[in-house]
Amino acid sequence: MNLPNKLTMFRVVLIPFFVIFMLAPVCSGYANYIAVAIFIIASLTDLLDGKIARKYNLVTDFGKFMDPLADKLLVCSAMICLVEKAQLPAWIVIVIIGREFIISGFRLIAADNGIVIAASYWGKFKTTFQMLMIIVLVFNLDFNNSYVYLAGQVLAYIALALTVISLVDYLWKNKGVLKEQK
Repeated sequence: MNLPNKLTMFRVVLIPFFVIFMLAPVCSGYANYIAVAIFIIASLTDLLDGKIARKYNLVTDFGKFMDPLADKLLVCSAMICLVEKAQLPAWIVIVIIGREFIISGFRLIAADNGIVIAASYWGKFKTTFQMLMIIVLVFNLDFNNSYVYLAGQVLAYIALALTVISLVDYLWKNKGVLKEQK
Protein backbone atom coordinates (compact mmCIF):
# COMPACT_ATOMS: atom_id res chain seq x y z
CA MET A 1 0.00 0.00 0.00
CA ASN A 2 1.51 3.33 -1.03
CA LEU A 3 1.65 6.49 1.12
CA PRO A 4 -1.44 8.22 -0.34
CA ASN A 5 -3.53 5.10 0.30
CA LYS A 6 -2.16 4.86 3.84
CA LEU A 7 -3.18 8.48 4.43
CA THR A 8 -6.66 7.68 3.12
CA MET A 9 -6.94 4.73 5.50
CA PHE A 10 -5.64 6.88 8.37
CA ARG A 11 -8.50 9.30 7.64
CA VAL A 12 -10.97 6.42 8.00
CA VAL A 13 -9.37 5.37 11.31
CA LEU A 14 -9.75 8.92 12.69
CA ILE A 15 -13.53 8.97 12.16
CA PRO A 16 -14.57 7.00 15.27
CA PHE A 17 -12.30 9.14 17.44
CA PHE A 18 -13.87 12.29 16.02
CA VAL A 19 -17.37 10.94 16.74
CA ILE A 20 -16.43 9.93 20.29
CA PHE A 21 -15.15 13.41 21.09
CA MET A 22 -18.20 15.00 19.47
CA LEU A 23 -20.87 12.90 21.17
CA ALA A 24 -19.52 11.03 24.20
CA PRO A 25 -19.19 12.80 27.53
CA VAL A 26 -15.39 12.72 27.58
CA CYS A 27 -12.76 15.39 28.28
CA SER A 28 -15.26 17.87 29.64
CA GLY A 29 -14.53 21.32 28.29
CA TYR A 30 -12.00 20.11 25.72
CA ALA A 31 -13.87 17.49 23.70
CA ASN A 32 -14.96 19.87 20.92
CA TYR A 33 -11.43 21.22 20.55
CA ILE A 34 -10.07 17.70 20.26
CA ALA A 35 -12.85 16.81 17.79
CA VAL A 36 -12.12 19.83 15.59
CA ALA A 37 -8.37 19.06 15.72
CA ILE A 38 -9.04 15.47 14.65
CA PHE A 39 -11.31 16.68 11.86
CA ILE A 40 -8.73 19.19 10.62
CA ILE A 41 -6.01 16.52 10.62
CA ALA A 42 -8.31 14.14 8.74
CA SER A 43 -9.19 16.89 6.26
CA LEU A 44 -5.53 17.69 5.68
CA THR A 45 -4.83 14.04 4.90
CA ASP A 46 -7.40 14.37 2.12
CA LEU A 47 -5.47 17.27 0.63
CA LEU A 48 -2.11 15.61 1.15
CA ASP A 49 -2.91 12.15 -0.23
CA GLY A 50 -4.13 13.55 -3.54
CA LYS A 51 -1.14 15.86 -3.96
CA ILE A 52 1.33 13.07 -3.22
CA ALA A 53 -0.48 10.61 -5.49
CA ARG A 54 -0.45 13.01 -8.44
CA LYS A 55 3.07 14.38 -7.88
CA TYR A 56 4.73 10.96 -7.60
CA ASN A 57 2.42 9.14 -10.00
CA LEU A 58 0.99 6.97 -7.22
CA VAL A 59 -2.63 7.17 -8.37
CA THR A 60 -4.27 3.76 -7.96
CA ASP A 61 -7.74 2.37 -8.57
CA PHE A 62 -7.92 1.69 -4.82
CA GLY A 63 -7.19 5.37 -4.16
CA LYS A 64 -9.69 6.57 -6.75
CA PHE A 65 -12.34 4.49 -5.05
CA MET A 66 -11.34 4.74 -1.39
CA ASP A 67 -10.40 8.45 -1.21
CA PRO A 68 -13.91 9.73 -2.05
CA LEU A 69 -15.42 7.04 0.19
CA ALA A 70 -13.23 8.13 3.11
CA ASP A 71 -14.32 11.73 2.50
CA LYS A 72 -17.97 10.69 2.51
CA LEU A 73 -17.57 8.73 5.75
CA LEU A 74 -15.78 11.61 7.46
CA VAL A 75 -18.10 14.38 6.30
CA CYS A 76 -21.33 12.42 6.78
CA SER A 77 -20.31 11.33 10.29
CA ALA A 78 -19.50 14.92 11.19
CA MET A 79 -22.74 16.30 9.78
CA ILE A 80 -24.80 13.72 11.66
CA CYS A 81 -23.00 14.76 14.85
CA LEU A 82 -23.82 18.39 14.07
CA VAL A 83 -27.50 17.54 13.64
CA GLU A 84 -27.37 15.88 17.07
CA LYS A 85 -25.77 19.07 18.45
CA ALA A 86 -28.47 21.26 16.77
CA GLN A 87 -25.88 23.10 14.65
CA LEU A 88 -27.08 21.89 11.25
CA PRO A 89 -30.60 21.32 9.88
CA ALA A 90 -31.33 17.65 9.22
CA TRP A 91 -32.81 18.33 5.77
CA ILE A 92 -29.48 19.71 4.52
CA VAL A 93 -27.71 16.59 5.78
CA ILE A 94 -30.33 14.37 4.13
CA VAL A 95 -29.81 16.08 0.75
CA ILE A 96 -26.02 15.82 1.06
CA ILE A 97 -26.07 12.18 2.16
CA GLY A 98 -28.63 11.39 -0.55
CA ARG A 99 -26.21 12.75 -3.14
CA GLU A 100 -23.47 10.57 -1.72
CA PHE A 101 -25.63 7.44 -2.00
CA ILE A 102 -26.51 8.29 -5.60
CA ILE A 103 -22.86 8.84 -6.55
CA SER A 104 -21.74 5.70 -4.69
CA GLY A 105 -24.36 3.63 -6.51
CA PHE A 106 -23.32 5.15 -9.80
CA ARG A 107 -19.67 4.32 -9.06
CA LEU A 108 -20.61 0.73 -8.29
CA ILE A 109 -22.33 0.42 -11.67
CA ALA A 110 -19.26 1.93 -13.33
CA ALA A 111 -16.90 -0.39 -11.42
CA ASP A 112 -19.00 -3.39 -12.44
CA ASN A 113 -18.33 -2.33 -16.03
CA GLY A 114 -14.59 -1.96 -15.40
CA ILE A 115 -14.73 1.83 -15.23
CA VAL A 116 -13.22 3.79 -12.35
CA ILE A 117 -14.46 7.35 -12.09
CA ALA A 118 -12.27 9.82 -10.21
CA ALA A 119 -13.68 12.80 -8.32
CA SER A 120 -14.41 15.95 -10.32
CA TYR A 121 -13.46 19.52 -9.46
CA TRP A 122 -17.06 20.28 -8.48
CA GLY A 123 -16.92 17.35 -6.08
CA LYS A 124 -13.65 18.61 -4.64
CA PHE A 125 -15.11 22.12 -4.16
CA LYS A 126 -18.16 20.56 -2.50
CA THR A 127 -15.99 18.54 -0.13
CA THR A 128 -13.83 21.57 0.70
CA PHE A 129 -16.86 23.70 1.60
CA GLN A 130 -18.41 20.87 3.59
CA MET A 131 -15.19 20.49 5.56
CA LEU A 132 -14.94 24.25 6.18
CA MET A 133 -18.57 24.32 7.30
CA ILE A 134 -17.97 21.45 9.74
CA ILE A 135 -14.83 23.06 11.20
CA VAL A 136 -16.66 26.36 11.77
CA LEU A 137 -19.74 24.72 13.30
CA VAL A 138 -17.78 22.37 15.58
CA PHE A 139 -15.56 25.26 16.65
CA ASN A 140 -18.68 27.27 17.49
CA LEU A 141 -20.04 24.60 19.87
CA ASP A 142 -18.00 26.04 22.74
CA PHE A 143 -18.29 29.69 21.80
CA ASN A 144 -21.93 29.85 20.74
CA ASN A 145 -21.13 33.04 18.84
CA SER A 146 -23.93 34.18 16.55
CA TYR A 147 -21.49 35.46 13.90
CA VAL A 148 -19.55 32.20 13.80
CA TYR A 149 -22.84 30.27 13.68
CA LEU A 150 -24.02 32.50 10.81
CA ALA A 151 -20.75 31.90 8.94
CA GLY A 152 -21.28 28.16 9.43
CA GLN A 153 -24.83 28.40 8.09
CA VAL A 154 -23.68 30.39 5.04
CA LEU A 155 -21.04 27.72 4.41
CA ALA A 156 -23.76 25.08 4.82
CA TYR A 157 -25.88 26.61 2.05
CA ILE A 158 -22.85 27.03 -0.22
CA ALA A 159 -21.95 23.38 0.43
CA LEU A 160 -25.55 22.40 -0.29
CA ALA A 161 -25.53 24.28 -3.61
CA LEU A 162 -22.19 22.72 -4.57
CA THR A 163 -23.58 19.31 -3.61
CA VAL A 164 -26.44 19.67 -6.09
CA ILE A 165 -24.22 21.18 -8.80
CA SER A 166 -21.63 18.41 -8.40
CA LEU A 167 -24.35 15.74 -8.60
CA VAL A 168 -25.75 17.15 -11.84
CA ASP A 169 -22.23 17.55 -13.28
CA TYR A 170 -21.23 14.02 -12.27
CA LEU A 171 -24.33 12.42 -13.76
CA TRP A 172 -24.10 14.48 -16.94
CA LYS A 173 -20.44 13.72 -17.57
CA ASN A 174 -20.89 10.02 -16.89
CA LYS A 175 -24.32 9.36 -18.39
CA GLY A 176 -22.75 6.88 -20.80
CA VAL A 177 -21.92 4.54 -17.90
CA LEU A 178 -25.58 3.59 -17.56
CA LYS A 179 -25.78 2.81 -21.27
CA GLU A 180 -22.71 0.54 -21.04
CA GLN A 181 -24.17 -1.78 -18.40
CA LYS A 182 -23.37 -5.44 -18.81
